[in-house]
Amino acid sequence: MNKLTSIDLFSGCGGLSLGLDRAGIHSVLAVDNWADALQTLQYNLPGTRTLLADMSQGAAAEVCIAVGETDLVVGGPPCQGFSISGKRDPLDPRNQLYQGFVQVVKTIRPVMFIMENVPNMASMNGGRLLEEVLTDFETIGYRATYKTLLASDFGVPQNRRRLIIVGTRLTKSFDFSRYLEPQLKSDKVTVREAISDLPSESVINGSHYEIPAISDYQELIREGSVGIFNHETTNHSEKTRAIVSLVPDGGNYKDLPPHLQGTRKVNIAWTRFASHKPSLTIDTGHRHHFHYEFDRIPTVRESARLQSFPDSFIFLGSKTSQYRQVGNAVPPLMAEQIGLAVKRYLEVERG
Repeated sequence: MNKLTSIDLFSGCGGLSLGLDRAGIHSVLAVDNWADALQTLQYNLPGTRTLLADMSQGAAAEVCIAVGETDLVVGGPPCQGFSISGKRDPLDPRNQLYQGFVQVVKTIRPVMFIMENVPNMASMNGGRLLEEVLTDFETIGYRATYKTLLASDFGVPQNRRRLIIVGTRLTKSFDFSRYLEPQLKSDKVTVREAISDLPSESVINGSHYEIPAISDYQELIREGSVGIFNHETTNHSEKTRAIVSLVPDGGNYKDLPPHLQGTRKVNIAWTRFASHKPSLTIDTGHRHHFHYEFDRIPTVRESARLQSFPDSFIFLGSKTSQYRQVGNAVPPLMAEQIGLAVKRYLEVERG
């Protein structure tokens, strides 16, 4: 099979594009309205064109003109613009984002599309939201199936759940149980296996690895890397360091003395990653999740490791922007397995 092509809408920094590219599906165009994320994507995937555009402002036509044709349209449009009754609010700009995705699929007519979203999309408004989404694609000629996937099942050291919808205009629908589930991994990669070789303190970009890799995952993630990048630690206040020092590996605010438990008003406050398990879903830099050993939040590089970005993937922009880029991304290892499953499906259905 010739190398397939895709366009990535709402691409962010390119986690989905990177994973698909490693599966042999080349991203020819990435579209987002966030310049920092596109700069990171372009730096790491120089063969992919980028388009800075807002899909809520009629960018769908611009995308279609820019790309011409492609095998897949992929991306994660927001789908929150629905009322409690399950009806669309035509004035909600988030609906325009989703409709932009549909319009691109309708116009370009790719063989398949991959849409990712939050898992509770399947249950919102009693499931009516997802029903409308599937109906929209059926109306333009696509059979769509969906499944909630757990990133740690694909070698990602993170228990992150994402709803994946795969649509096709071929005769048979995509079957997750046939093409994707046989690739699930029973051995979970732990946080320790993912980041224990990274130093406790900040290092200059490009610094050599001083600690040998102690796991297969660390060996994998270092491939092609010339050193450590994006590993700048956060300078917490003395009070913050003192409080988190009281939390054990895998613990949270409930392990603190009663008078400290309410110092942060969110239920994920003062949570340390458990070293012997995959991590919780990483945030975008909100400073609630801490390293299992060091009294600080993970660095951008440690967060990227937990998302399965290789060390050779370098994040640009401010540190705040880098945290957001990492936290909002699709884990590349999971995306790669989805891409390989799509290729297996196409090999069978196209012959």
